[in-house]
Amino acid sequence: MEIQAFGTINYIVLFAYLIGVMLVGVYFARRQKTADDYFKAGGRIPGWAAGISVFATTLSSITFMSIPAKAYTSDWTFLVGQYLAILILPIVFYFYIPFFRKLNLTSVYEYLERRFDIKMRLFASISFMLFHIGRIAIITYLTALALMPFVNIDPLTIVFLIGVLCIVYTFLGGIEGVIWTDVIQGIMLSVAAVLIFITICFQVDGGVTEVFRLSAEQDKYFPSSSFEWSWTNSTLPVLMIGFLFANLQQFTASQDVVQRYIVTDSIEETKKTLITNAKLVACVPVFFFAIGSALYAFYSQNAQLLPENFNTGGILPFYVISQMPAGIAGLIIAAIFAASQSSISSSLNSISACFTIDIYNRFGEDKNIQQSFNTARIVTVVAGVLGVAASVYLIKSNESQIWDAFNSLLGLMGGPMTGLFMLGIFVRRANANSALCGVIAAVVAVLIARGFTDLNFFFYGVIGTLMVVVVGFITAPLFKNKSAEELALVTE
Repeated sequence: MEIQAFGTINYIVLFAYLIGVMLVGVYFARRQKTADDYFKAGGRIPGWAAGISVFATTLSSITFMSIPAKAYTSDWTFLVGQYLAILILPIVFYFYIPFFRKLNLTSVYEYLERRFDIKMRLFASISFMLFHIGRIAIITYLTALALMPFVNIDPLTIVFLIGVLCIVYTFLGGIEGVIWTDVIQGIMLSVAAVLIFITICFQVDGGVTEVFRLSAEQDKYFPSSSFEWSWTNSTLPVLMIGFLFANLQQFTASQDVVQRYIVTDSIEETKKTLITNAKLVACVPVFFFAIGSALYAFYSQNAQLLPENFNTGGILPFYVISQMPAGIAGLIIAAIFAASQSSISSSLNSISACFTIDIYNRFGEDKNIQQSFNTARIVTVVAGVLGVAASVYLIKSNESQIWDAFNSLLGLMGGPMTGLFMLGIFVRRANANSALCGVIAAVVAVLIARGFTDLNFFFYGVIGTLMVVVVGFITAPLFKNKSAEELALVTE
């Protein structure tokens, strides 16, 4: 069977959304006068909006499409990762946010220089920038690849619509424009998830009861085999450990999320940011897994509607285009664009913050306000162009297995970054040289694990984090620490 054309009405809805987010960037451009405005929004963001922004930033288009596909073909085991993001919030509340707010940081990696030295700051900041340029490329590439068969748009055009427009509104609106477009995008994602699930249930004979009955009958929730321990497979215990450390990395050592802690005007509003995010994480992701179960029930009853040898990785956009009414389908595809752009725009602004604060302002002569502001905008464009260019390369070279490689890279770079913050905050006797020993040991250990073992990639972040903390603690007595007065500035 042929895949249904996207249709004029759907195109109108999609392009209306794209024009809308551009206008948000234009609106907030008039408030961007300094680098502080560009990265902190002058503290004008309410906590609830920053919370929706965190949710939208951490939920990419790949998550939006891959979770239903995972639940359709397999089970719900990956749901555990969503709730572990809530579990770590008390740790973030009581140990990390007071540090970041008290020190009045723009780049979170400023802390690492104050606590250790410039080498640790540059390692973490440059690692973050490189990782997020890669993240921009991969999110854009995988989104274009997933949508290409269904929207009748050339993949390079999809890359342009996602990437270039994102560069423009981030360039214009700064973090304020990014957050308010994230609010729009986060609401779109949440509404789309609920709407898709309800629509499918109405099309399944037996409705929602049949959806969950069939999933239970086919053991598609948490099969008994998923509770087994494994060093190589993504079973529940492995996922719980891996996601715990991945969420620690995201909420304590990643500029794109931590930056949301400093755009509000008080620590109370910052805590509202994480509470709002926790409420959304508690409610919305379960719908993505439920969509996968609903799709399984629908296509079990209507197998003739699936093309022969269909790649189930695109099951969600296929259903949306072929079964949902015109206009609504366009809105859902716009939500997938929104999921992509919310992650990319946050990456762009945070890359700009890291380069401007950690490198441009840190070295050479003192820079005036206008120079820092101009640099921030230039870096936004350069980072975006690099990410888009990399995604074009991936499309042209038809790369495969890129997502697993990317998750491995997260363990290699994200684990040591997380370990540095844990070492600095919780190990008082740690110093710059012991931190360096920890980072070297962590990188070597992760490379060995990746190159010479079959260890599941979820363990890479765990190894990277713990090696920094353990080696940093053990080697600390070998080196001279900062004075008590210097240490008090960043540890009390």
